[in-house]
Order: sequence, then structure tokens, then C-alpha cells
Amino acid sequence: MQFIILSGGSGKRLWPLSNDVRSKQFLKMLPGEAEEPESMIMRVYRQIMAVAGEAGVTIATGKKQVSAIKNQLGDKVNICVEPDRRDTFPAVCLSAAYLRDEQGASEEEAVVICPVDPYVEPGYFQALGEMAGLAGKGAARLVLMGIEPTYPSEKYGYIIPLSQEPVSGVKTFREKPDLETAREYLRQGALWNGGVFACKLGYLLERARERFGVSDYRSLYEKYEALERISFDYAVVEGEQSICVLRYRGTWKDIGTWNTFAETMERQTLGRVTLNETCENTHVVNELNIPILCMGCKNMVIAASGDGILVSDKEQSSYIKPFVEEMTGQVMYAEKSWGSFTVLDVQEESMTIRVVLKPGNSLHYHSHEHRNEVWTVAEGRGTVVLDGKERKVQPGDVVSMPAGCKHTVYAETQLQLIEVQLGRGISVEDKVKHER
Repeated sequence: MQFIILSGGSGKRLWPLSNDVRSKQFLKMLPGEAEEPESMIMRVYRQIMAVAGEAGVTIATGKKQVSAIKNQLGDKVNICVEPDRRDTFPAVCLSAAYLRDEQGASEEEAVVICPVDPYVEPGYFQALGEMAGLAGKGAARLVLMGIEPTYPSEKYGYIIPLSQEPVSGVKTFREKPDLETAREYLRQGALWNGGVFACKLGYLLERARERFGVSDYRSLYEKYEALERISFDYAVVEGEQSICVLRYRGTWKDIGTWNTFAETMERQTLGRVTLNETCENTHVVNELNIPILCMGCKNMVIAASGDGILVSDKEQSSYIKPFVEEMTGQVMYAEKSWGSFTVLDVQEESMTIRVVLKPGNSLHYHSHEHRNEVWTVAEGRGTVVLDGKERKVQPGDVVSMPAGCKHTVYAETQLQLIEVQLGRGISVEDKVKHER
């Protein structure tokens, strides 16, 4: 059995904590084991491993998110990297070809495709195993998960089953309707579409050949940016005749908005926050090193980070995306495979950044053409390399790197650097990598 976890979204509905690099699935705000908070991707990966530890797990994601995935899950996790965002159907096809051509999976093997962002209990993953079993036995060419709905919603697709049995054929499959249509679907016994699909690996490759003319990994990767942008629902599900649905009655939440995310928080506040006694049903997340005081706030969500500040009624927070898409600016925080960085200050000809490297990690050996850099070691010990020459560093040391100087740093312990970039037109594109 193979799992493909779809983790390509940017999560703009959770701005300002999420951005194009630090997507919603990497926010460590969910209750985890040993009282340590965990992210969506950490939680889903852990739950799959606990229920189906022998299964193969591949994460489909974009280039910008690879470092954050390795930071949170380790270097050994299988990642299928999409060269561009082309929606879920191309991502699934590329991942299927990756499993066969790069991982050696059989076309007869059952594959479960699931999103990264549901908030669920272990029973959900046991149900995914049942779906894989149904697909492997040929109960249908495509197996869906149907969630028992709790209210008519415009946010989800709907599955209308032929019966009320735990496993049923499907009468109709519909994408997100308007509210009145959603009410009618519920009267017909419809289920929410959980965005989960199971089938044999060969089935996905057939669909790729039909739509794109190729199904091998290298060809799909090379022509990926030219592939049609289309969802798996539209490309496959709505046209499939051999289809069945497994009914899931357990806990399930889509935590893609602040309104639903707040429901999963163990406490009303995170960070330096004070709520007075007149506040009701208000959740606040503060990543800034300054206090937030809330008085008389009712049914609100407040979030503050280096990227911005959100103050919203909880219901209105679901409609944040178009406003965020119009905003542009410097990414202020990101997790990388080697550690993390936080932008502390941005001026016209300078930028100050806190860089934290995990023990045993290093930056790429690189240089900059248009800027000088200065590192001040704030914590830890390591080795700096400047134009091939090594130098040990410790707290208080200052290292200067003029434009053109090849440099890197190796962390012996956790290493914290305060990096000051100086020059005109400071840009992430001003970086040349070198072999060492």
C-alpha cells in the first residue's frame, strides 16, 4: 500500500502566519505528543506511521516547501517535487509515475491519495486502509471517502451514495454547490467529499496517458509546466463510472481557515497575549516579541507575525484569501532543511536576519555579487569557510564577507547568527552556489 500526501497549497487563508514558503501545513500550533505542539504535516505523517507503518509514504509538494518538510520530518522522507503548481491532477500523475519509475512500486499496488490538512483521529487512517483494500480487490476502479456532514456547506464537494450501507455505489458526485443546493444534497443523504481517493497505481498512470499522452516520470516532469491545470475531481472523479464510497463517521475537520483552526487550539492564546474578562470566543496567536492586549473582543481571531497582523470576526476570516493575494512583501520567516531564518529589519540598503542552524548542518557554499555580509555569532560554535580557508567561531565573533567572497558555515552545536546584508538591490536571486 502506498500513500500520496498532497502538500502543495500555500494556505493563504491562515495569513499572516502562512506565506508561499511557510505554508499552513508547517505551522506548529496543533496539540501533539509529549505536550509539544506539532504542525499539520507532522501530525498526519505521524498518524499514518502509527496505523500503517509498513506502507510507503510520498509527499507531493512544490520546490519552495521541500526544505520545510525535511526540517520537520527528516531527510529520509520520500518527496515528489512539482516543478510548478498545476493543481491536484498533474501532481497525482507525477507522484504515481515517481512511485513506479523511481521507487519501483507495482502498477497493481493500491494507492491512497489524501490531503495534508484534515484534523482527524486514528480511525480515519484505519478507514484509509479499508479503502486501499477495496481498491486492491477491485471493488471499483476508484474508491472515495464520504464524510458524514454536520451542516450544509458551500466549502465542500458532495457525494450522493446509492445506499446508506458502509460501502456503497455512487449516484452522483458534485463539486462545491451554493448553499440551497447543499441543503438539497443533504436531504438526499449526501456525504461531504473528504478529498481522499484510493485506486490501483496503474489506474492513475492510465489517466495520465489519456490526458497528457505520457505516463513516465521523466516525461511528465520535463513537460510539467505545460500540463493542463486541473483538479483530480474534475479530471477523473466526475467522469468515472466504476466508483464506490466508504462512509466515514469519525471526527473530521478541515482546518484550512482561521475559524476552523481555532477549534483545534488547546488554549485561546499563543505567545504574549492578555485577554480581559470581557472577551468571548476569541483566539489570539502572537509570534511577535511585543504584547497584545485584547479587551471586549467577541467571536474574533487575531494573529500577528512579521508578515502582518490580522484582526477579524471569525466568520469573516474565511474570506481572507483575495485580500492576501493582493499583498506583496518580504517573507519574514521560513524553516529550511538546515534550520530557519527570521528577518529582523529591512532598510533601503540593508537587511538584518537571524539565522539558526541545527547541529551538524551547514549552508550552501556560495557568494553574492552585489552585497556585502557580516555575521555576528550570538550562540553556539561552528566553522566558517571563507574562500576555502576554515576558521572556528564562537559567541561574540564577527565575520565579514565582501561581495564575491565564497563562504559557508558548519554548525557543531546549534548555531545562531545575526546576519547583516549591505548593498543596493538586496535580493534572494543574488546568490551563486559553488562546489567545495
